[in-house]
Amino acid sequence: MTEPTLRLGVDTGGTYTDAVLLDSDGGVVSAAKALTSHHELTIGIREAIDQLPAETLSQISLVSLSTTLATNAVVEGRGTPVCLLLAGYNARQVDKAKLEHIVRGGHCALVPGGHDAGGSEREPLDLEQARRVVTEQREKVAAFGISGLFGVRNPEHELKLRELVRSLTGKPVTCGHELASQLDAPRRALTVAFNASLIPYIDELIRAIKLILKERTIHAPLMMVKGDGSLISADTALARPVETILSGPAASVMGAAQLQPHQNAIIADMGGTTTDIAIVTDGKPIISAKATVIGDWRPMVDAVRVFSLGLGGDSEVRFQGGVGLAIGPRRVVPMSLLVHRYPEVLTTLERRVDAAVSPRSNRFAVALFAETSQRRSFSQEELAAWERLQKGPLDVEQLSNEDRALTRALARLVRDGIAIYSGFTPTDAAHVLGKASHWSTRAAELTAIVWARQMRQVYGWGKFEENDPKGPSSAVEEHMVRTICAALVSACLATDPGETHHGERDRTARLFSEWISGNSAVDGGLFSLKLDDSRSLVAVGAPAELYYPDVAQKFNVPLSIPDHSSVANAVGAVASSVIQRAQVTVTQPVQGIFRVFASDGPIDFDQLEKALVKAGSLASALAESRARNAGAGEIRIEIERELDSVDDPDSASVVFFEGRVKATATGRPGLVADAFAETLPGDSSVVKSRADRPPQAD
Repeated sequence: MTEPTLRLGVDTGGTYTDAVLLDSDGGVVSAAKALTSHHELTIGIREAIDQLPAETLSQISLVSLSTTLATNAVVEGRGTPVCLLLAGYNARQVDKAKLEHIVRGGHCALVPGGHDAGGSEREPLDLEQARRVVTEQREKVAAFGISGLFGVRNPEHELKLRELVRSLTGKPVTCGHELASQLDAPRRALTVAFNASLIPYIDELIRAIKLILKERTIHAPLMMVKGDGSLISADTALARPVETILSGPAASVMGAAQLQPHQNAIIADMGGTTTDIAIVTDGKPIISAKATVIGDWRPMVDAVRVFSLGLGGDSEVRFQGGVGLAIGPRRVVPMSLLVHRYPEVLTTLERRVDAAVSPRSNRFAVALFAETSQRRSFSQEELAAWERLQKGPLDVEQLSNEDRALTRALARLVRDGIAIYSGFTPTDAAHVLGKASHWSTRAAELTAIVWARQMRQVYGWGKFEENDPKGPSSAVEEHMVRTICAALVSACLATDPGETHHGERDRTARLFSEWISGNSAVDGGLFSLKLDDSRSLVAVGAPAELYYPDVAQKFNVPLSIPDHSSVANAVGAVASSVIQRAQVTVTQPVQGIFRVFASDGPIDFDQLEKALVKAGSLASALAESRARNAGAGEIRIEIERELDSVDDPDSASVVFFEGRVKATATGRPGLVADAFAETLPGDSSVVKSRADRPPQAD
């Protein structure tokens, strides 16, 4: 019997679900697309896989998933309700991290406790107060998150709180020290909050794919793509779903590199909800926790350095005061797609063309997904709205005239990511201009006409010809090209997003993009800029061919849109290896004492080298354990030391402040046939020194 040699990559995006089969040389054997069915993910996944040749399914040795669902949830401000237990935190830290916004109707509880920078208890943990909070919140939330002040230096309080939550609830629970090893308590708490809120999304996705694999008798390991482009087992992804933030963008980078190898490139992936841009230098993307940015958030996870913004084929085309035409970041259902799925909506849309317009004229609502705890917390009106959504799209204009309370309840469901509105989108504009035809062109034309009337009659903006859909559609296309140009420049400027305020960077990017494209009238032609023409622009994603030829022409850079670019994410899902990292910190709290912060508490040594060796041993063991749990077979481990020290001229000696010992464990997924090269090699062993003493604030 021939050993299985094919790999199946599946990408579940906001609009499409893609499936691709790769052979042992990394070539595409077959690819397929289907619409993502948010109310029941199995439908879209099943439709995509069923388009692949049936005789190839028995030859699958690995199945790997990438998804933009987590990224989209963060960008659009969605997520399930969670309860955060914060030991030793204060209200200022909660406000700084905007945690109340992230918990999405859940609860942030400040519990006495926490440690200091040396790992010593700062205040006793108040377990009784924590017990009251957990008991009160357990039926209201989908998951719990725990973070303690300096929990990475001593996780004792986090572990006690985790045990309490497990004893009182059956809900998922995540600790900060499990997700991050760096200081910065607000960012660590933010990361914990995201992790807890995303668990139901990833749980639903994994359950869906497992069911379909069982139905198709596909017996192969199931993996998921992390934000750094490496793979983890499905079980590990379920425990640490925050690591799948930027899974989709990372997979697109890996897929683009697989389909069109370039040593130096700007890779841009446009999907339905987001545009994700990464810079590849010397054949490799940059991996960083410091530079991970999704929308306005900076979670503490290792990821391919991707500049992600809410601009895609399904982005809402809208009016913005002081600006006029704006696109995104909110995703809506394109009206061309809505009518394609629900043809009966076209009749209503035709009536709207001649009727008086309102802000709701193009607005229908469709159900997405409600987690059990969310349904339990529905008000009577929200439950009624949810039940009506199960029967099909709701006409929001008609509903607002019949039942204002139900309309407000529906708006809350949309705000919480449980339902979604329809609207005018770049995809609709492309249908009007004849650049797309896969959905209802008639619906797109009617929507463009109604939208133009909305702009003129409701907002007093726009001078489009009456009943001409091409005018507003051309304006949308031009705006998309300008916005992409500015986004590319912004991504190139974003070496460290923390160094420049994103508002300042975006303003600079808009100015630079005008100079580069030669459109600026501000300077009278005195300035000229250009992108490095040694870098190719590699564009992937379903809408890539619509906009990037114009972008490349404006910037005068070579453009590559590789074959199978529309399924680059699915290709990237199976073009990588398992990589896990671990870090152990060493400090010198007093002269001559070197403290190693182990996962079960601090350990002191009287010699620095002994402490560093112990830290290396602990980091190696932790990285190897994580790699095996993540599904790796044969594992290679490499160690890196980063030492913060300064030369003391008075004593002619080196004063040590802090060291970080990092272990990287790399291995191919444990499967039968594996001829794929590793995409992201481990870091080389190196010792770095820095003269600045690191801050000891959390």
